[in-house]
Amino acid sequence: MSALGLWAVVLLFAVSRCAQCRFQTLEHLRPAVRDKVQTEAVQELLQRLLGSRARDFLLTVNRSIVGAEQQTLDRFELRSLLDGRVSVLGTTGVAVATGLYRYLSSFCGCHISWSGDQLEVPSPLPRVPGLVRVTSPNRFRYYQNVCTYSYSFVWWNWERWEREIDWMALSGINLPLAFTGQEAIWQRVYISLGLNQTEIDNFVVGPAFLAWGRMGNMHSWAGPLSSSWNKNQLNLQHKILLRMRSLGMLPVLPAFAGFVPGAITRLFPKENITRLGSWGHLNCSYSCSYLLDSETPLFQHIGKMFLLELIKEFDTNHIYNADTFNEMSPSSSDPKYLSSASNAVFKSMIQVDPLAIWLMQGWLFVNKPSFWQPTQVKALLHGVPLGRMIILDLFADSRPAYSFTESFYGQPFIWCMLHNFGDNIGMYGTVETINKGPFEARSFPNSTMVGTGLTPEGIEQNDVVYELMNEMGWRREPLNLTEWVMLYAQRRYGKKNDHAVAAWLLLFQSVYNNTFYRPDHNRSPLVHRPSLKLDISLWYNKSDVYEAWRQMQAAVSDLFPSETFRYDLVDVTRQSVQLLVSEFYEDLKNAFLNYSIVGLQTSGNALSHDLLPELDKLLSSNRHFLLGHWLETARSLATNEKEADLYEFNARSQITLWGPGGNLLDYANKQWGGLINDYYAQRWDLFVSTLIKCLKMRVPFNQAHFNQIVFQVEQNFIVNKIRYPDKPVGNTFEIAKKLFLKYYPQTIKRFN
Repeated sequence: MSALGLWAVVLLFAVSRCAQCRFQTLEHLRPAVRDKVQTEAVQELLQRLLGSRARDFLLTVNRSIVGAEQQTLDRFELRSLLDGRVSVLGTTGVAVATGLYRYLSSFCGCHISWSGDQLEVPSPLPRVPGLVRVTSPNRFRYYQNVCTYSYSFVWWNWERWEREIDWMALSGINLPLAFTGQEAIWQRVYISLGLNQTEIDNFVVGPAFLAWGRMGNMHSWAGPLSSSWNKNQLNLQHKILLRMRSLGMLPVLPAFAGFVPGAITRLFPKENITRLGSWGHLNCSYSCSYLLDSETPLFQHIGKMFLLELIKEFDTNHIYNADTFNEMSPSSSDPKYLSSASNAVFKSMIQVDPLAIWLMQGWLFVNKPSFWQPTQVKALLHGVPLGRMIILDLFADSRPAYSFTESFYGQPFIWCMLHNFGDNIGMYGTVETINKGPFEARSFPNSTMVGTGLTPEGIEQNDVVYELMNEMGWRREPLNLTEWVMLYAQRRYGKKNDHAVAAWLLLFQSVYNNTFYRPDHNRSPLVHRPSLKLDISLWYNKSDVYEAWRQMQAAVSDLFPSETFRYDLVDVTRQSVQLLVSEFYEDLKNAFLNYSIVGLQTSGNALSHDLLPELDKLLSSNRHFLLGHWLETARSLATNEKEADLYEFNARSQITLWGPGGNLLDYANKQWGGLINDYYAQRWDLFVSTLIKCLKMRVPFNQAHFNQIVFQVEQNFIVNKIRYPDKPVGNTFEIAKKLFLKYYPQTIKRFN
């Protein structure tokens, strides 16, 4: 009998006497690898992190350090040894890695983030006073949104994945989504069913849009996927899973949600297959997915085929994700239909893995509340036995769903911070909500909360918000945000600087503290198709960000050697310039409404021929803000020029038009060097010239006509073949200083 089979038999026997209470605590979801393997994995992580200083630490995984009543909760213990080393003992590799980072940050003043690390570890190591013991309040710390795989991970190689998994472990994450490589499995299933390769190629989407193909939102756009892509991703997934599991994580694998290629009707013409409505402003050439009737035997057959093949290839940790109605209304609101649909998805899991737990995104309840009334929500959730489903309360930092679903009517849930849509670049946060939300959810009447989670659509921005949220996964009470961010500024740069601290205090009270419900999509006119009706309202005072800009500039001479400071200098300057674009936009509108051609020319030239080109130079000087890096990493995964061109087309399309007709235009907007000059500035230049022409000809501005002509500019960018630098160009300090000296005085005039 296989290890999986034996484990299943043992657990089924154990839970047979009290199946419901057993699964409600999700006790069987535990690392399968031995303590020794996890110890070795976290020791290797430490070596990658600190090199020769790794010998100063003793890392040990021993799951027996907690009592029987707490064996589902992670714990780490810190203590100083007589020989000067620091011991980190924990129940899993993740717990030990978290304890290690807690020591490095709290005792050594270190910092680790996407934008850079600050790892000046003192010698000798600072001593730990006595024993520091921390036990997690909940089972899980979840990470990733289904969309993150397209907006952020799509072009990653193993080297980049390795760094991310290290960051995940150090951040305490033990429940990550693991969706890479599933298209190779589906390829086998489709061929086994009888589809031919042409039918498969005509169905799948391109690499940059896989997230929405997987959720049944779209098909047939920007593909096909080559055999080399599938093989590469399959190999990558093996490495990802091996590393995640070796650290004690529980990777979440995909399952069958019911979507099938339209060509399946050729093979099964008598099957009941529903055509859903369109999604994302796409027509039915690219959306209107085919959903197999949940009660047909074919549903279970395909679900079984896929999961058998998946587990054969990757093994399992018994937890699977599937989203059938993400941003799409079911064909019926009948509670019986909804219960039947969810029950079918769950049955397709347990017929292969009797210990399966279904992890489902709860976004649908927030996205379309008019459909998902209490009766419908309860029906869908109760189609699965209580405790056999975990709901990701995906947008709990802004619109928690547990509060209006009575804690998801008894199903376990994870309180999540969505934070970012479309991998937009722009400062944003809900720090006060993050600091209290998880604790309110945990104390909610009859709460079924089992963890906290990060569910951004895109990553590698706003490090501070993710660092804060990761701490919440291990805390039992809120913290003092003022004290926390002051220490954060010191750790991030490796030294205390009063100007930097002042800047962060200002940012935390403004741009990072949205206390009103409002989607965090970047609304700056800079990154949206020009119009006279753009919404530029904000949840914070611009003056706070401008003053933070001044404070960061004042800290340059002291902190510029720090990589993380250079990133933040660019980011705060970028945010300030973004606000200045809003000021220029108002000037342009007023000039047009006042029939001032001179005013239009003056503001237009300042915007598209001065401010935006200077911003482009600034962004091009830092490796984290380069269009060229995004494009070159896409091309690097290809095996021939034709494939490279397809991947570049995917990469350019996603961040601009998104779909063939600008269907989700600017949804995934980016402020990157190269993109500012050759995309956004071109649109604004055309907008200003069009407004001037309207005044000269004495005709109203016609938005529909402008959309037609600017669409050509947008399309030209996607096919322009220009190669952009994938390495920084220019002196960040000089460019940032020039921007500040020229434009900061204007902010003073506007607010005085």
